[in-house]
Amino acid sequence: MAQGTDTLTRDALAVLQPGFVGTSAPGWLLRRIGEGLASVGLFGRNIASPEQLAALTAQLRAERDDIVVAIDEEGGDVTRLEVRTGSSFPGNLALGAVDDPDLTRAVARELGRRLAECGVNLNWAPSADVNSDPGNPVIGVRSFGADPHLAARHTAAYVEGLQAAGVAACTKHFPGHGDTAVDSHHALPRIDADTDTLHARELVPFRAAFAAGTRAVMSAHILLPALDPTRPATLSRRILTGLLREELGYDGLIVTDGMEMQAVAATYGIERGSVLAVAAGADAICVGGGLADEETVLRLRDALIAAVRAGELSEERLADAAARVRALAAWTRSTPAVSVPAEGIGLTAARRALRVTNVYESFDGAPYVAAFTPVANFAVGDETPWGVAAELARLLPGTEAGTYGSENGSAARVLADAGDRRIVAVVRDAHRHAWMTAALDALLAARPDTAVVEMGVPQAPPAGAPHIATHGAARVCGRAAAEVIAGC
Repeated sequence: MAQGTDTLTRDALAVLQPGFVGTSAPGWLLRRIGEGLASVGLFGRNIASPEQLAALTAQLRAERDDIVVAIDEEGGDVTRLEVRTGSSFPGNLALGAVDDPDLTRAVARELGRRLAECGVNLNWAPSADVNSDPGNPVIGVRSFGADPHLAARHTAAYVEGLQAAGVAACTKHFPGHGDTAVDSHHALPRIDADTDTLHARELVPFRAAFAAGTRAVMSAHILLPALDPTRPATLSRRILTGLLREELGYDGLIVTDGMEMQAVAATYGIERGSVLAVAAGADAICVGGGLADEETVLRLRDALIAAVRAGELSEERLADAAARVRALAAWTRSTPAVSVPAEGIGLTAARRALRVTNVYESFDGAPYVAAFTPVANFAVGDETPWGVAAELARLLPGTEAGTYGSENGSAARVLADAGDRRIVAVVRDAHRHAWMTAALDALLAARPDTAVVEMGVPQAPPAGAPHIATHGAARVCGRAAAEVIAGC
């Protein structure tokens, strides 16, 4: 730690979880770690391979051996470890569809083992959100499901598995992001449920996570008027301190969702938002998904210091937040990690999660795969490949594929491209996209033998058509579906 850095400055740096650009640590980041920065956040842009990631985290620990290295690795659709290939693990909805908590625990343990092996010790997962609105644009397959008690038992199992590997779980998005029709990356969602509904639905999985010992919780940038009519949860003392700390008795680390998300940044700005979040009870400020430079760290550090000096934020609250970050770091150093791999557990889970409606007839030749592709939400990103085409091409050589969006996704276009090949139509949340549903309906009317693969949240399958619900778009989900189509 740099000599001469005062306690207030060290505490202001300690509560930040910033991101950075590059596959090695920039000099400015190492300097700030020396001055008291206690956490960093990793994103897909920071990862090229497990070996490179291990070298990066070793570089960080050479500067501070107890640094918290965080990542947003949910598995399934949201992956940073395998951002360029797709995940080796199905996501939450697939695990919820299987509904075997032992399997969920084993998947989370193996995912945690891989993270720990690369030097990552805090995972911003699992999502404990109850996906009660099937049209939710940002949660969807990231949720274990729409039933609070199913979500609760799998949230607890996930926390137990991840932490058995020596990686701290960060259960999100408190107090529940499942009943929203707005993506908080773009605007402020609002949940108008009353307090009885919130306790009977949204909070059930979080209580299970607390009982399982989750080391961290991430707040949601959502407005819940029944709890606080003026401020989103991340900035609400009533929610973070009154509900989470005092009523529910949670004593671990509270991490904010990304402060540059528009649900907060557009109204409060990241500096003011960060001050209000810490004052409300948050302990760590997550930033870096979009703003990943030294200037951002210095702006937030200085805003926290200025707020203390102006009497807007108590020095004791900031010190308490910093102490909780350091306590999490101490836990990660003292917790042994599992070392025995569970090879193939992700594919096993993906196969068990498949739901096949109507019998698939064997293909006489290589098919044509039409992938109907919506715009990806920010959490998922658009750089991660998904679908069944690559796996089908491996199993059925000669398979061809085309990608269709809202501008060119007509049945006529697909039929022209496919020719006389049998068609596999791959969709993702078809129920949320009118253009996709219309194209699929027309395609099935023209070619009733079209096989449909739904890789989002499945709703009613098309009548009579061969249909596979994968409950997610991870690489292993695509492989499991391709095996069924190819008759393996």
